[in-house]
Amino acid sequence: MRSERRFSPPAVGGISLLAAFAVLCLTIFALLSLTTVQANRRLADAAVQSTADYYAADCEAQAILARLRAGEVPEGVERSGDIYTYMCPISSTQELEVEVQVRGADYTVLRWQTVSSETWEADDSLELWDGGMF
Repeated sequence: MRSERRFSPPAVGGISLLAAFAVLCLTIFALLSLTTVQANRRLADAAVQSTADYYAADCEAQAILARLRAGEVPEGVERSGDIYTYMCPISSTQELEVEVQVRGADYTVLRWQTVSSETWEADDSLELWDGGMF
């Protein structure tokens, strides 16, 4: 009697499933990396714009200070004795406030500060649990 052997193909279902899962995971990680890079680029662009805006306002404030030292009082500068106060806009939400004391060619910077130009409003809409029953 001749014994017949049955041919059984190798089990490739598990390996194929594992390979498909690995490809899916790598694709998800690639998409997450791409999203992170795009967010970092937007943040870097905003930082560059913010820095450029600050230095433009700083340059304008320096030009006003130079005119004050020359004896000229530009428009928008408030004077109280020998103390001059003025503001240079940085953005729609920030200003550079300058307060300087000028005595002839000598000057003393009393304040050179970035401040918010928006009014702050408290947000009291958060309801907290007071410890009582529902």
